[in-house]
Amino acid sequence: MLCREDYLMIRIRRRDGVQIKDIAEELGVHPKTVSRALRRGDAPSGRRRARGSVLDPYRWKVDELTGANVWNGKVILRELQALGYTGSYTVLNDYLRPARRARRAQGRATVRFETGPGAQLQHDWGELWVPVGGVQRKVFFAVNTLGYSRRFHVMAAFSQDAEHTYESLVRAFAHFGGVARSVLVDNQRSAVLEHRPGGEVRFNERFLDLAGHYGFTPRACRPYRARTKGKTERMVRYVKEHFFVRYRAFESMAHLNALLLAWLTEEADRRVHGTHGEVVIERFATEAPALSPLPAVPWDTSYRETRIVAWDGYIEVRGNRYSVPAHLCGQMLAVRIGLDDSLRVFDPRGTIVARHHLRSPLQGWQSVPGHHAPLWQQACAVEHRDLAVYEEAARWS
Repeated sequence: MLCREDYLMIRIRRRDGVQIKDIAEELGVHPKTVSRALRRGDAPSGRRRARGSVLDPYRWKVDELTGANVWNGKVILRELQALGYTGSYTVLNDYLRPARRARRAQGRATVRFETGPGAQLQHDWGELWVPVGGVQRKVFFAVNTLGYSRRFHVMAAFSQDAEHTYESLVRAFAHFGGVARSVLVDNQRSAVLEHRPGGEVRFNERFLDLAGHYGFTPRACRPYRARTKGKTERMVRYVKEHFFVRYRAFESMAHLNALLLAWLTEEADRRVHGTHGEVVIERFATEAPALSPLPAVPWDTSYRETRIVAWDGYIEVRGNRYSVPAHLCGQMLAVRIGLDDSLRVFDPRGTIVARHHLRSPLQGWQSVPGHHAPLWQQACAVEHRDLAVYEEAARWS
């Protein structure tokens, strides 16, 4: 049975946005118990008269077993039954619940690790369903948080693949006007290919390329220990509970990201952070000089693929066909597809030979007239013959 303190904790945790199942896990009860408590609104006013329990003569044995780190209720029940206990498993479980709760809380205890100015940026993704362009869509949003000032940047997208992960970091660095000395990520494959507990980390090659371009040290959370990037996880919740409550529908992804940038300046940067007690943008003024300068050219986050040019001078990309210069027919070329749907085609020497914008197949093949001029000249060439040839053919017919 829940006590009054439990009811108070349920109400506070729910007000803070914690899910019912998570509250139930903390209390060691079923989620339906938490739901009933929320519907009731308060703890029952009456108190039952204290009475003895069938478990009382055996509590010493329960305490002895839990002291030896035996927490399996069924195992403890069998031990008690061997001593003559006739009560139910529920009575035993009610006695164990407070001790289990304290044990879980102790296991979850984490020492808060504060970083110096410019030392670390933490990256994480969140997701939710919202109307975009009149259609309910699953939207992902990347949150990149500076560890010292807690200033953060958010970018929304319809995908959380590697390219969008890298793009979110590039935009965050530009937003902050500099680069943190290290970037802490979860073990998603866009950044980490392998990370065994106690072993070395094998990072994604493109993530290492990004790190080298901007000069930061990549770091990965310990496996099964995502709380090591708790700062940015709290910012994910903050975005959900503030931005997506204030704005609930969007015309397009561009509209959503424009609102995010305005909201960051107007609200998120101006908040007083609960940990360091300062206005975030004012504390960032101390951190900004410690950030490394941005490179002269942003890192290219485009998708990188290859295509073989067909003999009609076209390549196929995402269901449509795009022209390239005729002299490249039959060759394998590198293509880069930007997150803005731009398409660039490179010859074997690395020179750009064609630029297009991705179009739906319904809009037809995309052609640049100058690409295929040589092919048309060959196709339209007609052999010129003397008229005497045709007169001779007429006499013999």
